[in-house]
Amino acid sequence: MRQHPISPVTEPMQYRAIGVVRGTYVPEDPEQLTRGSIQVEDGSTIEAVVLGRVLTLMRRHLDLSKPHLWVAYPRYRDAGKLHLQLVGVWEPSTLAEAAADAEPNENASTDQLPEGDDYFSVRGELIYTRPEDGDLVVKIRQQPRADGSRPTPFKLQLKGEIPPDHLRHFVALDLRRQGQSLQLERHEVIGPVAQRAGKGRGPRHGGPRGGGPRRGAGGN
Repeated sequence: MRQHPISPVTEPMQYRAIGVVRGTYVPEDPEQLTRGSIQVEDGSTIEAVVLGRVLTLMRRHLDLSKPHLWVAYPRYRDAGKLHLQLVGVWEPSTLAEAAADAEPNENASTDQLPEGDDYFSVRGELIYTRPEDGDLVVKIRQQPRADGSRPTPFKLQLKGEIPPDHLRHFVALDLRRQGQSLQLERHEVIGPVAQRAGKGRGPRHGGPRGGGPRRGAGGN
C-alpha cells in the first residue's frame, strides 16, 4: 500500500491540484452517491462529486455516517465557493481490513498524514498575484486524454502573498483549506513558463509590475 495519497513529483514542472479534506459525505440522493457535499467539523459545507472507483469503495466498505479523510481535486466553479472532485479515501486501517478480512487495526496513526488534514498541493503557472489583497490565481494544465485531446486548462483562485516578480513562473504551493478558501502556507518558485505565441496577448495588469490574468487564458 502506498504510504501517502499524494504521489511524489516526478518532473520539476509537473502540474497538479490535489489535497485531503476530513468530513462526512452527504449525498443529495441516498440512492445516487455521485453528487453531494462534505460536512466539515469547522461548519463548512463543501460541494462534492464522486469519481471513478470511489463509488464502489463507498458502497462496500465505508460507513458514510462517519467522517473520513477524502482525497480530492479542488475546483472553483463559482467565485469563493470550493468544489471537490472525490477521487479516493485515505484510511489504510479500514482498507487493509477490507482487503484481508482481518481483525480491526489498532494502529490508528497510520490514518494520519504528516501534513495534517485539509492539506492541498497545487503546482502550476502563477498568472495573477496581488499581495496587498492576498489574492493569487494559478493555471493548471491537465494531461492529454486517452484519445489524444487536451482538456482545457483551469484556474484556481487562492489566498496568499507571492511577489509580482514571479508572474508567469511555475510555482509549487502548499496550502491549507480554511472554510471555502485554500490559504498559502509555503511556496517554491520553480522557473519561468515558456509562453505560447498567440493573438490578444496584451500587457499584464494588476500589482506593481502587473499581475492580472491575460485575456484568453484558458480555464473553467
